[in-house]
Amino acid sequence: MNNHTYKKQFCNRLTQLRMTKNISARDMSLSIGFCASYINKIENEKTLPGMNTFFDICEYLQITPYEYFNIGEPLPVEIAIAVEEMHHMSKEQLVRMIAFMKDINHRQ
Repeated sequence: MNNHTYKKQFCNRLTQLRMTKNISARDMSLSIGFCASYINKIENEKTLPGMNTFFDICEYLQITPYEYFNIGEPLPVEIAIAVEEMHHMSKEQLVRMIAFMKDINHRQ
C-alpha cells in the first residue's frame, strides 16, 4: 500500500467510528477543542491530526489507538464497552456469559 491508501483508510476509519457513536463531525470538532469543521477536514482528507490530537480523538471516542487502527474490527467501541462490563462480573457471571455468547454464535 502507498501513503495515499493509508491516509484514505485513516480518514474513512474516523468517519466509521464517529458514525457508530452517532456523533456529528461538528460536535466532535468542538468537543476536542477545534473549529467546527476540523473533523470534516480530516474525513475529507484535507488534513491529518498530529499525534496529540489523534490521542484526543481516541479518548473522545473511548477507544485505544490500537482499536482505531484495527480496521478489521467494525465495532471497537461496543467491544470495549462489553469488555469493560465483563471486568465487573464475578467468575460465575463470566462463565455464564461465555456460555451464552457461544450459544448465540452457534445458532447463526
